[in-house]
Amino acid sequence: MKGTMNNPLADPTEQLRSVERTRIQALVSGDMAVARLLHSPAFQIITAIGENMSRDEYLSAVESGTVQYVRWEPGDIAVRFHGDAAVLRYQARREVIFGGSPMPPASYWHTDLYELTDGAWRAVWSHITEIY
Repeated sequence: MKGTMNNPLADPTEQLRSVERTRIQALVSGDMAVARLLHSPAFQIITAIGENMSRDEYLSAVESGTVQYVRWEPGDIAVRFHGDAAVLRYQARREVIFGGSPMPPASYWHTDLYELTDGAWRAVWSHITEIY
């Protein structure tokens, strides 16, 4: 993660893209220490099936293997800044095992809201929509 969270010399757009890629890799690899750093305590996710989960619920599901990301490949990540907040939007191809059942590989839209807090970008909201 060096150079992704607190590097004032980095291009802000590339910095955010790097943070999002690091967050994705942490979730895929099960690196919960990094995942916790990159998700705000106030984090909420709306999953592709419409479930609203808090940070603790979501990260517990990943840590326990209830949600297991097999593959998560983001495309080009668009970034829009609004003061100390930024919105990221991208399409991704994912394979997920949910509750022990493999889901068919699918493409999704991801929209994520990040906030800059204490010099570090952290995900606050995430919304996922399957592309049919």
